Amino acid sequence: MEKMSLASLLSANAYPGRGIVIGKSEDGKSAVCAYFIMGRSTNSRNRVFVEDGEGIRTQAFDPSKMEDPSLIIYAPVRVLGNKTIVTNGDQTDTIYEGMDKQLTFEQSLRSREFEPDAPNLTPRISGIMHVENGNYSYAMSILKSDAGRDSACNRFTFAYEKPFAGEGRFVHTYMGDGNPLPSFEGEPEWVDIKGNIDEFTKLVWENLNEDNKVSLFVRFIDIETGKYETRICNKNQ
Repeated sequence: MEKMSLASLLSANAYPGRGIVIGKSEDGKSAVCAYFIMGRSTNSRNRVFVEDGEGIRTQAFDPSKMEDPSLIIYAPVRVLGNKTIVTNGDQTDTIYEGMDKQLTFEQSLRSREFEPDAPNLTPRISGIMHVENGNYSYAMSILKSDAGRDSACNRFTFAYEKPFAGEGRFVHTYMGDGNPLPSFEGEPEWVDIKGNIDEFTKLVWENLNEDNKVSLFVRFIDIETGKYETRICNKNQ
């Protein structure tokens, strides 16, 4: 696998859907994660990210225009002790509750499958970051239909035990626009992570398709202290 430019991957894909980037900052001092959402429908675009405790949740920008909240209103990010969970759906809560009961990341997701949004059958993508006493590791999960068939769920978990400075992994729900939307394929893409939190946030936000982007969350966690900084961008202001 070749390391790719995150900016180039984003700018070349008009509709990656929802995406998770996890890795390590260029200076090697911070664990990095980013989560973005995009939308084609009025219902999907009518959202913002808001802070919720140590995590975030999605919220209707204009409640009067909200139609079906079932797959678009959820908590993408929650924190459980020294673990930060980031996902593209309500499986954030499934992972949080499972790990709180001493299940592993992978075991917690056994009760979940891809989203019930035929014909797209959108993959559920998830990540978990573990930062403790100067050590940092992360894992990512993809739950997707078997070749677009709703009768079987394929489960993939990728663990990264020793992240390198200035790089990370990127997983997103769709390979591009289409009808039905083509699900992500392969293992998480190997990408560069550039700059400080503000530079990285700007890089991601400015390279997402202007018409389809909705919201972006970025967090840098100091690997030594566990203290973090967060940035949120919302197209709806």
